Amino acid sequence: MSEAVAEGTIAGRAAGRPAARPSWDRAPGEPRRVAYLYLLPALAMYAAFVLYPLGRGLWLSFHRWDGLTAPVWAGLENYRELFADPEIRGAFAHSAVLIVFYSILPVGLGLFLAATLSRIRVRGLSAFRTLLFLPQVIPMVVVAVSWRWIYAPSGPLNEGLRALGADGLATPWLGDFTLALPAVGLVGTWVLYGLTMVLFVAGVQKIPRSLYDAARVDGAGPVREFFAVTLPGLRGELVVAIALTMIAALRNFDLVYMLTQGGPGTATTVPALEVYRGAFQTGRVGTASAIGMALALVIFAVTFLVTRLGDRGDR
Repeated sequence: MSEAVAEGTIAGRAAGRPAARPSWDRAPGEPRRVAYLYLLPALAMYAAFVLYPLGRGLWLSFHRWDGLTAPVWAGLENYRELFADPEIRGAFAHSAVLIVFYSILPVGLGLFLAATLSRIRVRGLSAFRTLLFLPQVIPMVVVAVSWRWIYAPSGPLNEGLRALGADGLATPWLGDFTLALPAVGLVGTWVLYGLTMVLFVAGVQKIPRSLYDAARVDGAGPVREFFAVTLPGLRGELVVAIALTMIAALRNFDLVYMLTQGGPGTATTVPALEVYRGAFQTGRVGTASAIGMALALVIFAVTFLVTRLGDRGDR
């Protein structure tokens, strides 16, 4: 074998080109083709369960299909329906409202708790964080059933208001056309603010204490200390928290389905619920696929924008 390698090296030099080194003679950092064999199983799973369904959904979005008969080419008709149908437009508008409850409020609460914990020492901090993070580990179905009981006309919330003498505030929260969507959004706030708090508290712990000491020596108060030290030090965690919570708001399905099923009327419909209804209830698979593609595009655009703004801030 060594003679063959030597002959190949001599022939390569005679032809005026560098001789290719055998794979076993390469430096540890140089790429090897055999590495792609190790990536192949993961790539095959990703292609089977992500790329193929995505491509299939894109193909169906250009067809009329009821799930039984042969698909019929429809061109951009399904996408035009997204703008023409008021219910679909309303579903996307409801997702925009839920971003306030799923992203802005949890991030604000998480920053407030992180800033507070950066100035004071709390005994039992681990237990405190575990308690606030608990909604993240509870199945969403359990969360929805519990809050549906809380919001019920004779549930703990209304009974507590009546006990306080505020009978006029007691209302069927999930049956009110005006209050149903905010009521669902507040459940999302309760679920997600623990996640943001844990992210920000972990980020505060990696900020050097000397920065806080220097700010306090310079006479910085809590507000100035937050904007000068805490917020810049949490830029990476802030990007992750905003991206995760906004994605949760846009792809929300299980909480809405278990709490209101889009009601009363269409007051709490969301795009993912419209996808479910179109594909499995009304037989409009093409329209449902178009909604799914539009939702995926919105999620991608939001994630890309948030990460780009975070990278620009780092620079």
